[in-house]
Amino acid sequence: MTYPPSGSTPDPYQPQQPYGQPYDPTTPHSQDPYASPSSGAPSNGEPYPPPYGNTDKVQSFSQPYSGAPYGGHPYQQPYAPVVTTNTMAILALVFAFVFAPAAIIFGHIAKKQIRQTGEQGDGLATAGLWLGYIFTGLGAAFCALWVALAAAGIWSSTGY
Repeated sequence: MTYPPSGSTPDPYQPQQPYGQPYDPTTPHSQDPYASPSSGAPSNGEPYPPPYGNTDKVQSFSQPYSGAPYGGHPYQQPYAPVVTTNTMAILALVFAFVFAPAAIIFGHIAKKQIRQTGEQGDGLATAGLWLGYIFTGLGAAFCALWVALAAAGIWSSTGY
């Protein structure tokens, strides 16, 4: 008995011909899709059709494609310009809750950059500034109160 039995899948280690008849370059009418005649015309004597339609408007590679109005691609949809949010404005709002004095600095830098570049994020920068000032003021008041209470507790226990 031979392996595999006849009529089943062939041996995967033997060379296969997946597309039917093999290409024979010596045959004059071979079905090779990549073959090009040496004369530049089909074997029946007719000239090749022009590539991609009409060749009266041949576009050179040195000039951009001009098939669409305003120099755009004919199938490309128009889009709105991308307006980004200022990174410093985002950082100002985040640092208002992490380290409030840094939020004040980032907020002022963001406001200046937004005026110069026209980016979005003016509200974020303003909120970061306000929260930075409020949390910095509350932190300073807490530290002052703590120092006052600590000083009052120390001075009352030592008798000064």
